[in-house]
Amino acid sequence: MAFAAQGDARRAWELLAMINPVNHAKTPEAMQTYKVEPYVVAADVYAVAPHMGRGGWTWYTGSAGWLYRLIVESLLGLRLDVDKLHLAPCLPADWQGFTVHYRHRETVYHIRAVRTATVDAGATVTVDGVEQPSPVIPLADDRREHAVEVRIGAQSHGLAAMGSTTRAA
Repeated sequence: MAFAAQGDARRAWELLAMINPVNHAKTPEAMQTYKVEPYVVAADVYAVAPHMGRGGWTWYTGSAGWLYRLIVESLLGLRLDVDKLHLAPCLPADWQGFTVHYRHRETVYHIRAVRTATVDAGATVTVDGVEQPSPVIPLADDRREHAVEVRIGAQSHGLAAMGSTTRAA
């Protein structure tokens, strides 16, 4: 989360790959080393012989909750602020964008975030074809579906705050 907040997308996603339980079960050999459920977040992965690479403390809900927050809030950059949705993605260099279907009460927002050369830094937001005055998605519970496009600067690999041109060095 700290690397994402600093705008270091490469390091943030590298660390996610290290702790993602799915990545510990890609081969039968890896599963024999990890020895715990590949669909449950382990609180520990041992680094000392003879148990190096073995998972421990599975079904530890605190770890799962923090992993969810890391992905949704820090990497995809979704942050709810009462009736506004901020989107400050910290994307890997090889991602051109992503899609999220966000439900706000009984209303669905189909959000498409894309990298584009037409935005220098930060992001622009359009909701149902109308460009917003600030890079925030206003939320209303009108029971309709809304199309949202978030255009992210092509060089933006991590935005400390959506719309910000300041990035960590």
